[in-house]
Amino acid sequence: MAGSGHENYAAWQVAMDLAAEIYRLVKLLPQEEKYTLGDQLRRAAISVPSNIAEGQARGTTREFVRFLYIARGSVAEIETQLLLAVRVSYLSKEQTNNAMDLCTRSGKLLTGLIHKLAKNF
Repeated sequence: MAGSGHENYAAWQVAMDLAAEIYRLVKLLPQEEKYTLGDQLRRAAISVPSNIAEGQARGTTREFVRFLYIARGSVAEIETQLLLAVRVSYLSKEQTNNAMDLCTRSGKLLTGLIHKLAKNF
């Protein structure tokens, strides 16, 4: 894994922070939601840095960009699930603020990277 490159992308680093924050938040969900909404949140959170890493490892810019779009979709999924958790009072808005900020940062970094790389093909 050392030297594989994906760890150097700010988008991957923020995505890892987002995943860790989601894991922290899932622990706050009611017990009956830890294996439903909690599982969905964890899967989406894992998907963001994983798709960045996998796309970068594919070796072509076109494939990397395709995986970055998938990662960006997972960020939108996380945002939606967090909004739902607040709407149904499983989490407070204050509890989700950091994760929502990380979603915003992650989405912007992914969009910027997509635009930068898409110029190469």
